Amino acid sequence: MQQIRSALSLFNGISGLHLALDKAQINVEQVYYSEIDKFANKVTEQRYPNDTALGDVTKWKEWDIDWSSVDLVSAGFPCQAWSVAGKQLGDKDARGMLFWTTLDIIKTVLEHNPKAKFLMENVKMKKDFEEYITQHTTEALGYVEKTLINSALVSAQNRNRYYWTNFDVAQPEDRGILLKDIIETEPDVRYTVNQDALPRYTDENGKVKGFRDGYQKSNCLTASMHKGFGNDGCTVVRATVQANAEHTYNRKVPTLTAAMGVGGSNVPLLTDNETASQYKGKCIDKNDRLKYRKLTPLECERLQTVPDNWTECLSNTQRYKSLGNGWTIDVIVHILECAFK
Repeated sequence: MQQIRSALSLFNGISGLHLALDKAQINVEQVYYSEIDKFANKVTEQRYPNDTALGDVTKWKEWDIDWSSVDLVSAGFPCQAWSVAGKQLGDKDARGMLFWTTLDIIKTVLEHNPKAKFLMENVKMKKDFEEYITQHTTEALGYVEKTLINSALVSAQNRNRYYWTNFDVAQPEDRGILLKDIIETEPDVRYTVNQDALPRYTDENGKVKGFRDGYQKSNCLTASMHKGFGNDGCTVVRATVQANAEHTYNRKVPTLTAAMGVGGSNVPLLTDNETASQYKGKCIDKNDRLKYRKLTPLECERLQTVPDNWTECLSNTQRYKSLGNGWTIDVIVHILECAFK
């Protein structure tokens, strides 16, 4: 088993770094973490009670830690200012300015321990932003590798993310995991939704054509999944799984976009005619319509490759939010294995 002295997890969330270290079988003597979300911290306090909380990342100069002992520092700095789904203000947004805080902290770590590894993560963004972050990271920290990895390679979720490191990272092998591999066969009825609540798509004349359904991979999880079925990236799955498993979850279809409410020519649609003709008697409601449901918190944990019930100490609302904000752990495991071969 690999051994490192300490790890520093910035924007710690639900302890994705420590969990990934465990799954990669890398033993760490001490984990320091910075996180201001009290609900995410509740998960850390339950799962890793011996980790040391540092508080607000902006007060990092007050932290009492042995910088020279830090062999690994990670930072999934806030994405809202950089994402195409946000206002795209970059570091003109207060949250975007945390990128510079991240660089200052990592630079301090490297000054005290030049052999330390670092990992920064953020969403797939417009080219100008990606080049801006890569340029300034290189200027501040020296050698930098930028890698785009889709979580779909190691999970049933489409989730493209950039990773900046000071070591080489190869693409993980495709494990071929599909939605059918992670869904619950008997979910609670409370996750079933009325078809009328689903996002609809219209043709050029404004006529409703159908709605999107999760086939092979789920849409990208987001922090706003708990708000319903708007432009939040939620995947909708058929409520009766076994009856339609082969047709629904094994089909090869184009990649689904992250925004549920945004249409496109590559989006698979299920029309009313298909509903009536192909699924009658299987999972049709009294109005001759197919029953649908949203992803359960447990399924979202599996999409993020965290252990089942990792976030069970939280309400469902906070489970969805923390998982949407988090990392796909097996991607991080792969990156750590590249770092500590």
